[in-house]
Amino acid sequence: MNALTALSPLDGRYTDKTSALTPVFSEFGLIRYRVLVEIEWLAALCAEPGIPEARSLNADELAQLRAIGSQFSEDDGLRVKAIEATTNHDVKAVEYFLKEKLTGTTLEPMSEFLHFACTSEDINNLAHALQLRDGLAILTQEQSRITDRLKQMATEFAATPMLARTHGQTASPTTVGKEIAVFANRLQRQSERLTDIRLTAKLNGAVGNFNAHLAAYPEVDWEAFSARIIEGHFGMQQNRYTTQIEPHDTMAELFHTLIRWNTVLLDLDRDIWTYISMGYFGQKTVKGEIGSSTMPHKVNPIDFENSEGNLGLANALLGHLAEKLPVSRLQRDLTDSTTLRNMGCAFGYALIAYQSTLKGLGKLKLNPTRLADDLDHAWEVLAEPIQTIMRKNGIANPYEKLKELTRGQAVTRETLQVFIQGLELDTEDKARLLTMTPGSYTGIATKLATQV
Repeated sequence: MNALTALSPLDGRYTDKTSALTPVFSEFGLIRYRVLVEIEWLAALCAEPGIPEARSLNADELAQLRAIGSQFSEDDGLRVKAIEATTNHDVKAVEYFLKEKLTGTTLEPMSEFLHFACTSEDINNLAHALQLRDGLAILTQEQSRITDRLKQMATEFAATPMLARTHGQTASPTTVGKEIAVFANRLQRQSERLTDIRLTAKLNGAVGNFNAHLAAYPEVDWEAFSARIIEGHFGMQQNRYTTQIEPHDTMAELFHTLIRWNTVLLDLDRDIWTYISMGYFGQKTVKGEIGSSTMPHKVNPIDFENSEGNLGLANALLGHLAEKLPVSRLQRDLTDSTTLRNMGCAFGYALIAYQSTLKGLGKLKLNPTRLADDLDHAWEVLAEPIQTIMRKNGIANPYEKLKELTRGQAVTRETLQVFIQGLELDTEDKARLLTMTPGSYTGIATKLATQV
């Protein structure tokens, strides 16, 4: 594919960023996962004593069978597509491809047990679950890098005071590290939710009742048999209650959790963008890089903007997947099939966003002078501790008195010192207020930052 003429930026402009997902979510990837599932179904049938017609395989035969999956190539994928051109059925094409592979081997007599008693969705639902398992492993690796970087920043800037802003207005001071730690903690919580999700799968036939299986071999415990493949081999959780399709509820859980993770990251992107615009962070320049085509001085926060845009696209797709996939008419319709083919697009936009955020975080450089200057021009924020200690000491109407002193007024250190000196306070309380500065009024922010 020529990246310049690709329809989607995922395979065009951003192909170098999304290439890790290509073997997982491409058409080739889906076919390969289907092959793996068909192979394990046949291997399990041959190992079942209750199915004597599917004789047991020796070690060499089992290795030969599984090698078809482990060595599946692009040429193999093209052969499957060529067969599909005749069958007009993608899963049946995989079955015929595997029969071709077994022709002329000692496994050829077992070829009619390929896809035995299965509906296409028995193969597809496990293939899609495997795609999500492997695709998620790629995303979570990048997620961990982001969280680790934020924890490093939280520790590095744990004690660096910063003027907080609520509603865009000056508020009680915090530290840079603690505000970064908030995002590290939020992302970590959502990562734990992702880890807890176990995808469900089925191998139970045309409408979920093992009809054909029991017709052929009524003595076999097909539920236990299927569980051994789904849970024992592939590590998914068997769903005993399905229609022709696995209902996709756990997929929806996964997508909704990814949306929350992405939303927290989007919140971080916007906050860092704002801190850059305020001068709290600068950005390391890259030689040869241009910020504006007309303004030579500009170093734009493009990485955080790129991340924000791609997170929006990822969440839009994930949201549709989560809302659409659990809904299917009666025992099934085909709307899930075409929708599921876009899982890779959602993961691709998320991966681009993660890489952009990481790049942006790596270019940040703190501007302590700008932080200190803002704090030194915001002595009004000490109205909170002053009125709180006045309450403690039984002084009437402390909030109202501080409101009159500070609201809409230019407040300096001297203004507050004079006011504090005129108060009847406990000696220790007064001394503590007189030595307090906006930069020292940060509560347990440093502790929180270092403990994240």
